[in-house]
Amino acid sequence: MRAVVHQGLHKKLALETIAEPSPKEGEVLLSVGRCGICGSDLHMTEDEAFGVDAGAVLGHEFAGEVVGLGKGVERFKLGDFVSVVPIASCGKCPSCLAGEPAWCEKMHLQGGGYSELAVTNENQCVPLPKTASMADGAIIEPLAVALHGVMMGEQKPGNKVLILGAGPIGLGVAFWARRFGASKVVVQDINNFQENRAREMGATDFIVDLEDPVGAAERALGGKADIVYECVGVPGLIPQAVDQTRVKGTVLVLGLCTRPETFVPFVALSKEVRIQTSAFFKRQEYEAALDALDAGAAEPRALISDTINLDAVPDVFESLKKRTHQCKVLIAPKG
Repeated sequence: MRAVVHQGLHKKLALETIAEPSPKEGEVLLSVGRCGICGSDLHMTEDEAFGVDAGAVLGHEFAGEVVGLGKGVERFKLGDFVSVVPIASCGKCPSCLAGEPAWCEKMHLQGGGYSELAVTNENQCVPLPKTASMADGAIIEPLAVALHGVMMGEQKPGNKVLILGAGPIGLGVAFWARRFGASKVVVQDINNFQENRAREMGATDFIVDLEDPVGAAERALGGKADIVYECVGVPGLIPQAVDQTRVKGTVLVLGLCTRPETFVPFVALSKEVRIQTSAFFKRQEYEAALDALDAGAAEPRALISDTINLDAVPDVFESLKKRTHQCKVLIAPKG
């Protein structure tokens, strides 16, 4: 089969022909319909902290059609359309049974979506309703990550919300923040590439001000934010978020940053600001994101800016390492 393969740190991905996978006991074989290119995929090819070896096939935001069944698979049949929860786990421990596979001792991130075929565990598959497309199945994961962040932020109706970063996660947060009753949802970025998309997703305002980001946000919100969602992962944004948060407010960190961060704790302490991190999602949140799409929520589909075939992936992947007008790029392996 054809697949886009990681060549090693700081090297360009390459399209190769590799052996087709076979489903083992408890696994299903999927013909990949759509797979999203995630910001964490970009990190994996540039940062040794992720421990991704050369030869790996990336891609954890994917959906597909069941075309093979391993021994003992009972919940699915050939021809079923599914979205993949990309967190492999034992399925039996207290964390797994509570719908939190990310905290299972055997947890690892499922890859393989940058290919024509992929195998995954039966218990990681969520059936797609007839109303949901393969593209819908591929954007559930970032929507679930955003939903988890909003839940961890303990947002209340009427809150004034500031979102730093207009990438897919930041825009997903805008969608959920509005659904949960935020009175103002301001998205702040260093350029206006995604302004129209942000407003479509639920933002009440979009600001770009490199000279005075703190003051610009305060003017747009009419004061300090109740919650600031940091969705970029660049050093310097946590202390900025603390400045932008009200007394006893919350800074919710979703941005994936692997570099050192420096700030003066007293600034946060003096306002009793709560700094909360958020990673992954619960199984229930993944299913809730699918339910929102199934119920007719059109806004999340605005995340998708491009759909490309496997041949285009290496070049597009490189382009995404720099800020572009693209948002969520989906791969159609057989398109």
